[in-house]
Amino acid sequence: MTGTGDEKHYGHGPERVGEPRPKKAWPEKQKGPVLVRRDQVGESTTDQRLLDTTGPTDWLHTDPWRVLRITSEFVEGFGALAELPPAISVFGSARTPVDSPEYAAGVAIGRALAEAGYAVITGGGPGAMEAANRGASDAGGLSVGLGIELPFEQGLNEFVDLGLNFRYFFVRKTMFVKYAQGFVVLPGGLGTLDELFEALTLVQTKKVTRFPVILFGSEYWGGLFDWLKNTLVAQGKAAPHDLELFHITDEIDEVMKILADARRPVNEI
Repeated sequence: MTGTGDEKHYGHGPERVGEPRPKKAWPEKQKGPVLVRRDQVGESTTDQRLLDTTGPTDWLHTDPWRVLRITSEFVEGFGALAELPPAISVFGSARTPVDSPEYAAGVAIGRALAEAGYAVITGGGPGAMEAANRGASDAGGLSVGLGIELPFEQGLNEFVDLGLNFRYFFVRKTMFVKYAQGFVVLPGGLGTLDELFEALTLVQTKKVTRFPVILFGSEYWGGLFDWLKNTLVAQGKAAPHDLELFHITDEIDEVMKILADARRPVNEI
C-alpha cells in the first residue's frame, strides 16, 4: 500500500479503493472452479452439453473425462480385489510355448502357490501367465488375471477365475503391487522387465516394504545380473546392496521358502 492520507492502492493498478473498476474489454465465464476468458469462452453451458444428446461426442475423449475413467478403473479394481487372500503376482512372457520347460515351471509354481494358500495374480494373458493361472486353478486356488487393452490383446486365458481388463497400464500396475505380497518373475520380454524394474524401484525407495522379488531361471536371468553388477553397480549407478533386492533361483522349494520368510498378515500392509 502506498500514498498519503486516505489515498489507497491495491494490486498493480492506479485505481483507488472504493472507485469503480474499469469494465473488462474481453468475455469471461466461470465454469465451476475454472475461469475462462477471451477465445476460451464457449457459447454453450455444461448442463446444455450434458442434456443435448444430439450434440458432438468429442467430450468423451477429453482429459477431464479421462480422469473420471481412470478413477472408475481404480474403484473397480479396488472393489474386485479388496477381499483377496494373501496373493503373489507372477510375471512372464506371453510368448512362452505351451510345450516348453518354462511353461511347465509356470504351472508348477502356480500350483505350489495355491497349495500354500496364496491367490495367484497374473496379467491374464497366454504363455507364462496362462501357465501360472493354470497351476493355481488345477490346485483349487484362486486364479486372478489383470488384463490390459492392447491392439493385439487375446483376452483373458481360460484358467482365470477372477478377471479384470484395464485401459491404463499404471492402474493395472497399482493392482499388481497393492494386492500382492511378492513377485515371481519367469523369463519374459519388455513387459516383464517393466514390471520387474518397477517392483525393484518401489522396494529400493521403500515405497513398499518386505516385498520379495524372485527371478526364476538362472540361465535366463544370469546375464541381467552380470550387467547390473559389472556395469550398473561398477559405475556407481546403483549401490552394491541393491543386488540384494531380488533373488535368482531354479528351485520351486526355494521360491516358496523365500515367500514364507517374508509373509506377513494382510492387516500389516
